[in-house]
Amino acid sequence: MTTDPWSTTKSLREDFETPRSDRWFEDYTVGDVREYGSIALSEEEIVEFALTYDPQRMHIDPQWAATGPFNGLIASGIQTIGVFMRLYADHYLTTSGSLASPGVDEVRWTKPVRPGDALRLRAETLETRLSRSKPDRGLIVTKCELLNQHDEVVLSQTVMNLVAVRPTA
Repeated sequence: MTTDPWSTTKSLREDFETPRSDRWFEDYTVGDVREYGSIALSEEEIVEFALTYDPQRMHIDPQWAATGPFNGLIASGIQTIGVFMRLYADHYLTTSGSLASPGVDEVRWTKPVRPGDALRLRAETLETRLSRSKPDRGLIVTKCELLNQHDEVVLSQTVMNLVAVRPTA
């Protein structure tokens, strides 16, 4: 099992006090850490996705994969990002104030995702900054990790989102 460096330095928060339908820039606080999940991918889902979008043998051929570099079938990294996005959009992002994302930095796949792995999202708000040129919005920078059922990080990335400020009366 991997030692979790956050277990002694960060505290997990409950979900936001405001629902996604009434969440705005002001509701995101630097230092908050939240977890959401989980989603598990079946062998069939991994193969189906890979046949369409990433047809490499370690994703589509269970027999070959059994003797390949990962000792078994693994999910495409792009599919893993899709799982992340589902959890991120369903829980962390706001439906009322989300405007767009100017980018994602430092994407890393640190462990393979295997059929049946239960993946959950950990999101830490790193930075919130109001826009100088457009005062109706701000930038939120979030450290995001997907963890498997063994508490191992399988995906990490830094995500930026533009979020509207709370409207005034």
